Amino acid sequence: MAAWRVVAPGPVSGRPLELGRDAIPAPEPGELLVRVLACGVCRTDLHVTEGDLPVHRPRVTPGHEVVGEVAALGDSAGESFAVGDRVGIAWLRYTCGRCAACLRGAENLCRQSRYTGWDADGGYAEYATVPAGYALRLPGGYADTELAPLLCAGIIGYRALERAAVPDGGALGIYGFGGSAHLTAQVALTRGARVHVMTRGAQARELAERLGVTSVQEVRDTPPEPLDSAILFAPVGDLVPVAMEALADGGTLAVAGIHLTDIPALDYQRHLFRERQIRSVTANTRSDSADFLRIAAEHRLSIDVHPYPLDRADRALRDLAGGKFSGAAVLEP
Repeated sequence: MAAWRVVAPGPVSGRPLELGRDAIPAPEPGELLVRVLACGVCRTDLHVTEGDLPVHRPRVTPGHEVVGEVAALGDSAGESFAVGDRVGIAWLRYTCGRCAACLRGAENLCRQSRYTGWDADGGYAEYATVPAGYALRLPGGYADTELAPLLCAGIIGYRALERAAVPDGGALGIYGFGGSAHLTAQVALTRGARVHVMTRGAQARELAERLGVTSVQEVRDTPPEPLDSAILFAPVGDLVPVAMEALADGGTLAVAGIHLTDIPALDYQRHLFRERQIRSVTANTRSDSADFLRIAAEHRLSIDVHPYPLDRADRALRDLAGGKFSGAAVLEP
């Protein structure tokens, strides 16, 4: 099968990825073998490829927004899925199920957790494997390329929205407007929030306007009203004080990314006093995935997709790094 591997983590301009031919993996006990139909290109893939995240698996195949068809079942894979079923493979791949975090329903904080496209090979390939207990059932009414971004961009955006604690009918600020943000904004709108988007790209601003958000401005502009909640999607630590200063009393900023550049010093009175707070977002639980995909089934989300053939995955990552598109890039075999 064709598969990309991160051979030398570094800037995507230096071509750290290599496309080669690998044997089709055999599913381990409890796993499914999945023929990849589409794989989203996530900013986390960029962080893995460029070395912003430490190497967990040398020469890993990136990709954790995988839509596919079950091709084979490993021993003890159970009866939840059958050959031919359409399934999703997402970022979360394994948790221990025994630690304090897992037992209290916070499996995203399990210290033994493992991730697709970082600890195990992912979907920048023609086939991938997934433990059956972490494979996702997918909603109908979407094309494969539309479903792919839901499996991380959508899920992690949903968790960030929950962490931001937007009150009913409240004002939500979104900083950065790419694959995850454009889905999160739509979920917030279905809940009656007023959504203010701050982003630097002209294409991203046009997309936000098409989706019907309340206002759109440059990334460092002051929104037209104090924000009850905000989500920082851009991996730019310099924007933390900008977003904190825009919060109303008691407001919450959720930082959605797995990687963030350094945060400048915060001024207590300007940024934190009057019970304003910052919350990080760490991966997601399988419950988050089920809840978000249920929302996607109930509300037809508009997904801005930019398809690339599998053999142009390196180009897709360079375009992502360069802000060449709004919405989400998706690889097709």
